[in-house]
Amino acid sequence: MTVLVRLGVGPLSAVARAAIPSIWRGKYFSSGNEPAENNPVTPMLRHLMYKIKSTGPITVAEYMKEVLTNPAKGYYVYRDMLGEQGDFITSPEISQIFGELLGIWFISEWMATGKSTAFQLVELGPGRGTLVGDILRVFTQLGSVLKNCDISVHLVEVSQKLSEIQALTLTEEKVPLERNAGSPVYMKGVTKSGIPISWYRHLHDVPKGYSFYLAHEFFDVLPVHKFQKTAQGWREVFIDIDPQVSDKLRFVLAPSATPAEAFIQHDETRDHVEVCPDAGVIIEELSQRIALTGGAALVADYGHDGTKTDTFRGFCGHKLHDVLIAPGTADLTADVDFSYLRRMAQGKVASLGPIKQHIFLKNMGIDVRLKVLLDKSNEPSVRQQLLQGYDMLMNPKKMGERFNFFALLPHERLQGGRHQRNARQSKPFASLVAGFSELAWQ
Repeated sequence: MTVLVRLGVGPLSAVARAAIPSIWRGKYFSSGNEPAENNPVTPMLRHLMYKIKSTGPITVAEYMKEVLTNPAKGYYVYRDMLGEQGDFITSPEISQIFGELLGIWFISEWMATGKSTAFQLVELGPGRGTLVGDILRVFTQLGSVLKNCDISVHLVEVSQKLSEIQALTLTEEKVPLERNAGSPVYMKGVTKSGIPISWYRHLHDVPKGYSFYLAHEFFDVLPVHKFQKTAQGWREVFIDIDPQVSDKLRFVLAPSATPAEAFIQHDETRDHVEVCPDAGVIIEELSQRIALTGGAALVADYGHDGTKTDTFRGFCGHKLHDVLIAPGTADLTADVDFSYLRRMAQGKVASLGPIKQHIFLKNMGIDVRLKVLLDKSNEPSVRQQLLQGYDMLMNPKKMGERFNFFALLPHERLQGGRHQRNARQSKPFASLVAGFSELAWQ
């Protein structure tokens, strides 16, 4: 799922996204004193209350999974939540330059690893298809470079609504799509530039082969388990029905250790942590694929390097939304712990980053590209839009430092064998990687 800025259309929303909504109340968390009229009983709330009454309090991970991807009532399944009319807006909708530079990154890696005769472009949670559309436009513009390469596009998308929007964005409507709801490949078609494109619900259904993987605002909506350190040790945060208000949910602490506690590092120093096992499974899958068949994975998301604590929050109409109020009507998200992603790669591949978005885009030549587009345009409104988009992407107070880039690459991609280095270390890489190293642009 796209997850994913979900950033508001103005700086206020961007700042709000980083806020922490939880309020401490004695021995349990509370989402606050919301008036009854602000807490509508949604179909998802009824479903969750029935579930809790039947089986007991549920984990935050189970809550997120139900609210976001429940087949019948899930937030992502049947709605278009992107854009100014939705609940959040993403980088590709802000500026075409973002996707263009990512397209250059993939071509750069393809060239650096020997110009394979074929590769798969795989995006996890492609939103409206805007980002992959911008990337494919770059592929077309650089057709002379890629002319002998057989490219195919593979989209991993659970949302029926978004997959239809992606198809409209990326394919010619006059070419009918092949549909098979019961198949792992539930939809097939051809892009406007003649490239085969397929849709899947799960990464493991995508054919294995030399591939470039993209996850932009994908990991931050995967379900997280939340833990609080207490005098008795780690205790997992659960969600229960408030005994004082029959149609309201609240956070509570588990009375004893739970199995998910195994995901916490033994040397953890924080007193509150969020762990995303689903992210670990996906990183393991990507690492195995890249180690076996080559390619690379590029991740762009909200996140931190193992330093933050409580980041679980909701967004509705570009504003912060109480995570326990009117479930199913708002997006739920938690910052990505890149230190956890690095650990889950288990040394099978090299990892780079995380580095701040404004550094990555500057290294990729965003200033050069902006100047080219400004020089080509005589329309004041277009020039203003380009400058505003650039500011939103690069300004440290907006998206410039809130987003991070992280990559997985084969060890042999970096000179010096299988020794893994972190991109933030002072010692430079023997083999430069676009975006993660400052390159000279002519």
